[in-house]
Order: sequence, then C-alpha cells, then structure tokens
Amino acid sequence: MTVKKAVIPAAGLGTRILPASKAVPKEMLNIVDKPAIQYIVEEAVAAGITDILIITNRGKGVIEDHFDHSFELECVLEQKGNTEALDQVRKVADLANITFIRQKETKGLGHAVLQAKAFVGNEPFAVLYGDDVIIGDQPAIGELIDVYNEYGLGVGGVKQVEGEQICKYCSLDVDMIDDRVMRVNDMIEKPSPEQIMSQYAILGRCVLPPEIFEILERTPRGAGNEIQLTDAMRQLTLDKGMMAVEFSGIRYDMGNKLGIMQANVEQALKHSEIGEDFKEYIKELSKTL
Repeated sequence: MTVKKAVIPAAGLGTRILPASKAVPKEMLNIVDKPAIQYIVEEAVAAGITDILIITNRGKGVIEDHFDHSFELECVLEQKGNTEALDQVRKVADLANITFIRQKETKGLGHAVLQAKAFVGNEPFAVLYGDDVIIGDQPAIGELIDVYNEYGLGVGGVKQVEGEQICKYCSLDVDMIDDRVMRVNDMIEKPSPEQIMSQYAILGRCVLPPEIFEILERTPRGAGNEIQLTDAMRQLTLDKGMMAVEFSGIRYDMGNKLGIMQANVEQALKHSEIGEDFKEYIKELSKTL
C-alpha cells in the first residue's frame, strides 16, 4: 500500500532554545525566509504525501495560521502587483490536505503519535519529527518509503552519531544489507555508554505500519518518564521486524541553538536571492576570527 499520510509531532515546548520559544513555536523559527515546519511539509509533499496531520498543543495556533490562506495579505500583494510573493503565500496554503490536533498532555513522542490513530486508520504512515529539518537532493522520507515498499516493514531514518552523543538519542543493533539499508535487530532509547549497540540512531524520520498504535497503547512510560516511540518501535522490531535506511540529506536539529545557526548559515549560502552577497560577507567576517 502506498504511503499517502504523514504525521508531524509539533507539540514540544522547545525548552532548549528559550527564550525564543516562549512566544514563537520552535517549528516556526525561520531558516532564512521559511519556517522550519514548512521545509518538513514540503519534504513530505515531494515524497508523494497528500494528507498531513500536525500535532500541536496550546499556544501553537500560529502554525495553523501559516498553512491557511491570508486573504488580507493576498489582497494587498495582488493590489501591489507583487505576483511572486503572492504565488509564494498561496502555495503554502495549498501544499497538501493539512489538519491539526492538539496533544493536550505532553507525555512524550509516543503519546503524540498515538493521537494520530483515527487519522491514520489501517494504513502505513510517515512520521516526520517537528524538530528535524532534513535538506537534500531527495526527500528523506521518500527514501524511507522506497524501503518500506520493498520490504513491507517499518523503516527508521538513521545517521551515525559521534561518540557518546548517541546517548542523547537511541542506539540500534543493525545488520547491513547494502551501503545504506539495514535490518534492525534491536534498539534502545537514550542508552548508557555500556548499552550502546552502534553509532546509528533514528533521527527525525520513520515509516510505520498501523500496528504501531496497538503497541503504543500498551507501552509504559520509559526514558524521561515519557511514552517513547523508540520503545514501541523496539517491540515492533521484535514482533515483525524493522528496517533502517541512512538518508542522504543533511539534518538540522531545530530544537538546538547550534543546529538553528548551522541551518541558517548553510542555507543562506545556497539561497538564490542572497547567497552570493552572504558568501562575501562570510569571507570578510572570517578574516576577523
């Protein structure tokens, strides 16, 4: 069955980037001239996703506004004859069938995904974490969907994490099938150093079968006293098996101050409007470091 639905958990509080996230959801922080969550939605659409559920919580209505039509703004742009900007804002509202639901209690990523049960129904679906922007020549979630279509098993999008930084994420026990595709044998969320299975961690993307919801419903709270999606995926691995693919794009952690700055600098250098001027600015600035 072709994957046509995606879930974007975007209910986190953004405590690592306070005070910026006190009034502005971290998903709405810009990378140059687009909010982070727009990059994520565009990635899903580029992979053939047609229906997207964004899971929010109190104070994040601005995300809904961003993906809605702004008739006043559109009218002003039309009157001024600014057709380029008009096309840009209209395109955002028409990217996909986007709906929203609130996670009324923040009990972890697994609990957030569980809120999508009615939306997903009995279909495989993609999960794109709201913290993680992945930019590359191919949509990262599309690379996972390709592996799901080939093997019929859940798929995690992975990268290698350096040293004991892996302890902040999850660690996977994998067998390599080819240079980027792996079979998952086991996984653990936030391992202690002696529990590290490999340097591969699931970072921001997965494709899951609908059976994950039944597993989530009986998953106890784990690391951080939260319902961890990793714990449910581990059970899925033990029950049915699971795959992993090392996606080709560059991941930016938008819940991290350094990740935000890296995303802005690297994407500004490639930007069609300001790229060359910004490159010259960086060259001059580097002389003072």
